[in-house]
Amino acid sequence: MRYFFHIGYSGTHYNGWQRHPYGVGVQQVIEECLKKILKQPVAIVGCGRTDAGVHASQFFFHLDVAQPWDFDMLFRLNKVLPPDIAVFDIIPVEGLPHARFDASQRSYDYFIHTYKDPFLHDVSALYPVRNMNLEAMQAATALLPLYTDYRNFCITPADHDSTICYVTEARWLMDQQGDRLRFQISANRFLSRMIRIIVGQLLKIGTGALSLQEFESYLALETAPKHLTPAYPQGLYLSKVTYPFLDIPPRPGFSPAFQQV
Repeated sequence: MRYFFHIGYSGTHYNGWQRHPYGVGVQQVIEECLKKILKQPVAIVGCGRTDAGVHASQFFFHLDVAQPWDFDMLFRLNKVLPPDIAVFDIIPVEGLPHARFDASQRSYDYFIHTYKDPFLHDVSALYPVRNMNLEAMQAATALLPLYTDYRNFCITPADHDSTICYVTEARWLMDQQGDRLRFQISANRFLSRMIRIIVGQLLKIGTGALSLQEFESYLALETAPKHLTPAYPQGLYLSKVTYPFLDIPPRPGFSPAFQQV
């Protein structure tokens, strides 16, 4: 019997999703809680990986069990999990669909605030830059779906069998005061640090440190960036994972005050 678990987590205190020989990953915490409940070792498979400090407002993992449980697993698991990890739904699935390999689209959000705020430092990235050129940033963002090879936006391209990604949507949103930004991007797959590198390059465009022409030359593989500086991890959220057989709206809501740039 295979179950898909629909979850969300704050990544502030974790070394990413996956188990590590160093640090604690979200996967390890969930597996240890499931072991206590099921009274046997378990192995779960996540829909992807997140870096240390990165969050997920929607994430899926699958779990195989020999026999269905006869109790309220949702209640028990949420009771033993720490407050920064939550299970929203547990879904029995037909056959053996794979949480990672069968995902058809993933969407991410990246949040930026331009002023120091003690309540945002773990959930948004501080870039104290005023008067960013948002028009130039949006023009560069519009180029992303036009290209497919993102090897220049990956920290370790040699680790991937392919660096081809099909970006279907990318845009910037802004709050009414103009001091909080939200970057959204969707694609069939993403490479190591790809989104944080893209955001880092777009911020350079916004401050005038990088031209639109240079940015497009990276996308066209005409030139390679001299320096890859990923944006801070705490601003990044895996926010939507879609399957051909499963499409659930994300549970946590985001501020409706963000407007398209």
